[in-house]
Amino acid sequence: MEDITNSNHPISIDEEEKFFSSNVESFWRMVWNRFKKHKLAIAGLIVLGIMIVICFLAPVIAPFPYEELHLSDVPDGMPLRPGGKYILGTDQLGRDFFTRCLYGGRISLTVGIVSTMIALAIGIPLGCIAGYYGGAADMIIMRVVEFFACVPTFPLLLTLNAVLDNPSIYLVMAIIGIFGWGGVCRQVRAQFLTLKNQEFVQAAEALGYKDRKVIFKHILPNALTPVIIIATMSVAGGILMESSLSYLGLGVQEPIPSWGAMLKAGKSFLRDRPHLCMIPGILILVVSLALNFIGDGLRDALDPRNTRN
Repeated sequence: MEDITNSNHPISIDEEEKFFSSNVESFWRMVWNRFKKHKLAIAGLIVLGIMIVICFLAPVIAPFPYEELHLSDVPDGMPLRPGGKYILGTDQLGRDFFTRCLYGGRISLTVGIVSTMIALAIGIPLGCIAGYYGGAADMIIMRVVEFFACVPTFPLLLTLNAVLDNPSIYLVMAIIGIFGWGGVCRQVRAQFLTLKNQEFVQAAEALGYKDRKVIFKHILPNALTPVIIIATMSVAGGILMESSLSYLGLGVQEPIPSWGAMLKAGKSFLRDRPHLCMIPGILILVVSLALNFIGDGLRDALDPRNTRN
């Protein structure tokens, strides 16, 4: 990385900004080059991208509305096998199973992504404040983190959904995010404690930058490595938690589909129509593995000890 501190002429703010931007761009280009060499991570990224596209294009791709009943096709209440006009068969109410898999993916992926975004939106700013300012702010924030860490998220979700008359998927997303920001906050704080005494931070402060600019433009970009990795794992965790709640009947409610709820509904026909359980289970497994592979690839690509180009 180029050193501009040895220059014989004074460095203007514009020159400093250009230097910073060019080095950030070079860093992320290096990260991408390393990430491309991780075959499982690339495979996971492709699979996840395909799943996101087809699930969120469900209104265009799906042959039927997800709640449309075809009771005449299942007069005995036995789901149809895959084939014919129903690619993956139907459920016991004659609803197209392929359609419900697509719409179920929208719910599960949305829960994982939104809950992670909530956790990042809370954890990153608080971690920045705790790590940069220290003192009383750090003590208060860390005590709050410890309090939230003591609250078991899954039993809390079970309790709240059980006592509410109409369990909401929005509540699930909010609870997962609100009680999941502690790990993000700890990681950001730890990075700030390491970075805030570095020379580039002291140079930014000497140039008269406000604390907000020093925090969010100079320190935070260098502190995001563990946060990015945590985020990929958190999305997978959110999907699994939503699927678990829906399987227990305390998450998404009928007629809205989700992979967990479909898994629960399919267990009644496990002997005669095993695909009703297998397909949602495989989809949950594939997405979770893809996210974990991406997280592994990012960890290797962002590791400063990795000297491979």
